[in-house]
Amino acid sequence: MNYHRIVVKLGTNLLTAGSDRLNLEIMASLVGQIAALHREGMDLVIVSSGAVAAGRHRLGPIKERKGLPFRQVLAAVGQSRLMDAYDQLLGWHEITIAQTLLTRADLTDRLGYLNAHNTLSALLELRVVPIVNENDVVAVDEIQEAIFGDNDNLSALVANLVNADLLTLLTDTAGLHTANPHLDPNAKLIECVERIDASVECLATESHSERSTGGMLTKIEAAKLATAAGVAVVIADGREPNVIVRLAHGESVGTHFQPLTSKLESRKRWLLSHPSKGRILIDSGAANALRQRNRSLLPAGITDVRGEFKRGDIAEVLDSDSGERIACGISNYSSVDIDAIKGVHSDRIMDILGHDNGSEVVHRDNLVML
Repeated sequence: MNYHRIVVKLGTNLLTAGSDRLNLEIMASLVGQIAALHREGMDLVIVSSGAVAAGRHRLGPIKERKGLPFRQVLAAVGQSRLMDAYDQLLGWHEITIAQTLLTRADLTDRLGYLNAHNTLSALLELRVVPIVNENDVVAVDEIQEAIFGDNDNLSALVANLVNADLLTLLTDTAGLHTANPHLDPNAKLIECVERIDASVECLATESHSERSTGGMLTKIEAAKLATAAGVAVVIADGREPNVIVRLAHGESVGTHFQPLTSKLESRKRWLLSHPSKGRILIDSGAANALRQRNRSLLPAGITDVRGEFKRGDIAEVLDSDSGERIACGISNYSSVDIDAIKGVHSDRIMDILGHDNGSEVVHRDNLVML
């Protein structure tokens, strides 16, 4: 099986090779694989750790301090160095990158989620590779070594956000084993997990190090979150030759976690679980574009709007000719704004409203056909 949209999470121990600095040789190898897939037309998003390690190395031999503020200082110093490394390495392959700093709060807030989704979708459409990291200066969940864990769970949220096909959690171990492979020489790699239950979670023993806040437990938590949203997940050793390309082409490497549902069904359940705040009526041409061509909903095809709702609310989409409910989705515009721009071309949105939230009233990634 080949995948089209892939989120690649790169852990601290992998990027530093267990040292106190970024290992550019390893990073160049990983970036080269990502560039190869990019040339094949795949969409790639990188969720990268390593800012704290880069900051520690940049500050040099200073006295290490305990506590959250100092780790935030390290992250702030190291983030630019981390991004500079990616910019140079991917730039050599003529690929543009975009720094994307997120917090968990960004993805649980209604408008924050919509803004992040729209931005990442636009970047991918422009063939830009987003480099996502936890915004450590303002978010403390990961950096204080709490439950969040080294961007693992963030990568699962991002995979759901961008509607990814595959999430690869690349680390310095081969995957999930029957026992801790560092302690038990008889530990065997588990190649496939169909469902994450208590027995699987028991195998995920914590393995914190001073340079990484992640461990197998947080990777299992991330896999559980992503598979529930219909995303396939792999935990694998990032040092394996050409591992990202092999995984993208469906090769069995590491531990594979099967999605519990299709992405469509997961998305549909999520949208239908939230009450609709209003209705958008569209003409037959727009209805055909949604049904037959998997297009986004543009203002030109809208004939009327009913009810009152805000940007980021869920609205039903109805065929104005038949009155049939054909879709529901997250609206990029309020009902008042839609009433003002209905029937016009997208390039007139700014002139009419004085602001522009995108050319689509409902983006196809946020739209589910009923």
